[in-house]
Amino acid sequence: MHDFLNLTSALSDETRVKILRFIDSNGELCVCDIEKSFNMIQSRISRHLKILKDAGFLNVERRGRWAYYSIAPSLKGFQAAALKEIASLEIKLPKLQKGCRL
Repeated sequence: MHDFLNLTSALSDETRVKILRFIDSNGELCVCDIEKSFNMIQSRISRHLKILKDAGFLNVERRGRWAYYSIAPSLKGFQAAALKEIASLEIKLPKLQKGCRL
């Protein structure tokens, strides 16, 4: 029951649904690119990404000072169905903007 509530809670926010669709559409992305594209401060984007990661939707890989997010390759059941449904929604997504500064 806890896992189901965690999954549905992760999808209860419009921004998180858009982030999932954005990553699914663009492939692996650096957190700075997501931040720049969504025009949000780092702490707010990171909170959304953490919730999605904790629900099992995202993988994260650290490379140096940056974190790169991608759709988890092993989505099953509800997660896979939810991502498929999100992909079919008419969602206006921001344009991908590169935001990393070295």
